[in-house]
Amino acid sequence: MAGDPILITTNIRRYRAFYYCNSVAFVASLLVIVLVQTERLIKHHVLEAAMILDLFGLIGAYAAGSCRDVSSSIYVMALAGAALIYVVIHIVFFTLELDHKDKKADEQEDELLEKRRKRLLLFTILAATITYQAGLTPPGGFLLQDDTLGHHAGDPILLHNYPVRYHAFFYCNSVSFMLSIALIILLVNPNLYRPAIRSNALSVCTAVGLFCLMGAYAAGSTQHRKTSIYIFVLVAVVLLVAAGLLLVFLLKRKLSNAVVAQPREQNEEERKKEAEEKNEDEEEAKKHARRKYLMLLGILVASVAYQAGLEPPGGAWQNNDNGHEAGNPVMHDNRRPRYLAFFYSNSISFVASIVVIIMLLPQWLPKKKEGEWEKWSLRVMNWMIRLDLFALLVAYAAGSNRGLKTSLYVVALIFAVLGYFAIHTVLACTVCRRERRQSSSVV
Repeated sequence: MAGDPILITTNIRRYRAFYYCNSVAFVASLLVIVLVQTERLIKHHVLEAAMILDLFGLIGAYAAGSCRDVSSSIYVMALAGAALIYVVIHIVFFTLELDHKDKKADEQEDELLEKRRKRLLLFTILAATITYQAGLTPPGGFLLQDDTLGHHAGDPILLHNYPVRYHAFFYCNSVSFMLSIALIILLVNPNLYRPAIRSNALSVCTAVGLFCLMGAYAAGSTQHRKTSIYIFVLVAVVLLVAAGLLLVFLLKRKLSNAVVAQPREQNEEERKKEAEEKNEDEEEAKKHARRKYLMLLGILVASVAYQAGLEPPGGAWQNNDNGHEAGNPVMHDNRRPRYLAFFYSNSISFVASIVVIIMLLPQWLPKKKEGEWEKWSLRVMNWMIRLDLFALLVAYAAGSNRGLKTSLYVVALIFAVLGYFAIHTVLACTVCRRERRQSSSVV
């Protein structure tokens, strides 16, 4: 009957496995949200056990719903186990170094570990959310009925038209999803995430997950090999731009230091050291706040751009009729210039977001250079986020409508909002100046 799931007719066992695993995950999540305020449950790690049950339910639902054969489901579930095994092996190889560090650990180090855990957890939540949805609803949609070529209703269209591209998308998306679930399982347990973060095992898994996310986007957002190559070229260009900006900032810093540097007395240097130590905590708090909002912006834009790239505006052709190929975006054939403007703007936004997230994750440089690296890399990431948001605006203007006039209205709205902020800033500065003058005249 109309409205019934196609999978319940074609493969009722697989549908039931998906349905009950997904329901268990959903109900467990709701229970965790309701019971999270009870301190006894937190002390006895009941909520952690519920979250692990939740995550395993998601794994089962994804394995059952994202493919149609048993072997692919087994491969998908094996990916999560492989990720966990890799993290354990990575930690074992660094056991001696970690034990040495644990003896000298202090409150500041624990605080830094907690901050890194939160950033990693934000990324894993992003990746798990978008890859779960993309795996269950792959790009191009599904066949609505059986055809004469032996294809069955409910099968992904991309699988039959471009099997190599579909498998590339499927396994890249699945690796990113399973890595995210494995990382969440590790991050909810303090005994596991501390050595895993210190050994950089979680950073390695996160980087692999990000690159797989880009691979899934390149394979699933287009049906042309040439366009997929362009996406990877965009990645290289964005990385070069980020490296170039960082180099420019560092060169400016060195030149300013060379001009300003003068011989100082010993007392002055001691005073400067004391002042730096006092302001160190404040600067670290400011850096953490900036890293946090940059991560949040990167996650926001990456999630919406990934979904929009895999499900472009206008939908996809469902049949091979009138010279159109099933699975191709409708707007690509009807309004090609507008589709290209949307596609490349959306791709630039997605790639820039992933680059920002990658730059926020690791601790590459030694402690002597770490402060300098963080200071200037945060400036670079600010510029990357601006590029990111500007490209997202262009993609929205191109993809949210089909007329040039409406797109111009969207651009005009952007300038109107910027004008409002400019007027508000001018008025605020004027009021502040008057208040200062009045206070100075009273004094």
